[in-house]
Amino acid sequence: MQDSNFSRKAAGLKPFMAMDILERAQELEREGRSIIHLAVGEPDFPTPETIKESAIKALQADKTHYTHSLGTYELRQTIADYYLKRYLVKISPEQILVTSGTSPALMLACAALLNPGDRVMVSDPGYACYGNFISYCDGTPQFIKVYEDNGFQYEPQTLKKSISPQTKAILINSPANPTGNLLETQRMRELAALGLPILSDEIYHGLVYEGKEHSILEFTDNAFVFNGFSKLYAMTGWRLGYLIAPPRFMRTLQTLQQNFMISASHFGQEAAITALTSAEVAKDLEKMRQIYDERRRFMLQRVREIGLRVAIPPTGAFYIFANAKKFTTDSYNFAFEILEKTGVGITPGIDFGKNGEGFLRFSYANSLDNIAEGMNRLERFFK
Repeated sequence: MQDSNFSRKAAGLKPFMAMDILERAQELEREGRSIIHLAVGEPDFPTPETIKESAIKALQADKTHYTHSLGTYELRQTIADYYLKRYLVKISPEQILVTSGTSPALMLACAALLNPGDRVMVSDPGYACYGNFISYCDGTPQFIKVYEDNGFQYEPQTLKKSISPQTKAILINSPANPTGNLLETQRMRELAALGLPILSDEIYHGLVYEGKEHSILEFTDNAFVFNGFSKLYAMTGWRLGYLIAPPRFMRTLQTLQQNFMISASHFGQEAAITALTSAEVAKDLEKMRQIYDERRRFMLQRVREIGLRVAIPPTGAFYIFANAKKFTTDSYNFAFEILEKTGVGITPGIDFGKNGEGFLRFSYANSLDNIAEGMNRLERFFK
């Protein structure tokens, strides 16, 4: 039972189980255990040197003060140019809000969009924190089950039947966490045709190994797009993201930003311009993408060899979401058992929703040598 001193909003948040696993793994490491980390969704690569050099130059030029609350005009224009070049969609810099990470962008959008009791459709399984963001902003997550045999894809007709007067938006994530799957183009088109605002988490764009990712803005302008620099550019600690929103919401979003966050860091925004425009950075990103793909192929083969099911191979992000139902119906305790007995950290499927129970999420954001060792340990455990 929660302590009554906690606020209703704080008490209502669900724990992030991936962090529970990570924190226990770190305790075991302090005790001298050898731990292979396959649980955390964070790039193991350093930020490309060209980006770091850009930030250093910005610091030396004293770009250490507040910027415009929407972000510097130069960065917003660069983001608009990037979306035009990559997705052939035209957006105005005035539709872009630069934030201190992509999670705050989602929080601001929920705060601007939702009234108490409004519902947002969210996939189950889906990223563990989505429901918390929605609930914290007095909305209600409306979980829609998706299934492994069709690549965890939304069924637009199922969503259409589930729309109620309280349904305010649909949240999509492609490539997806935890599944690594891409939404099919036709499904995105059909989701956009439902007429509800789309909240599109595009943070894993660029980390695609087969097929092509699409921005929801290619299909509708009735959308809020969340993106940033954490995953593709290996900049998790920089805390830099952005939100693209319909013009009618921008003044409200700006007011929220002014009150709660003021602005993202100036020198970080200068580095972000470099990240989006530098040819050297583009080369670094392609090298990282190729290495991720090599790890993906290797891990997929080994996960299947140890007896877990992956119905449709994931083609994006850096996750494999494997069916372990023949071994467990309690993925949370099973993940801790695996950690204690093998020294391999993986994330329980229940962290991503009730429909994720019996699955395990593996992250290949680790070296090939570590992945190989982790898979060998797991093979001994399972067999």
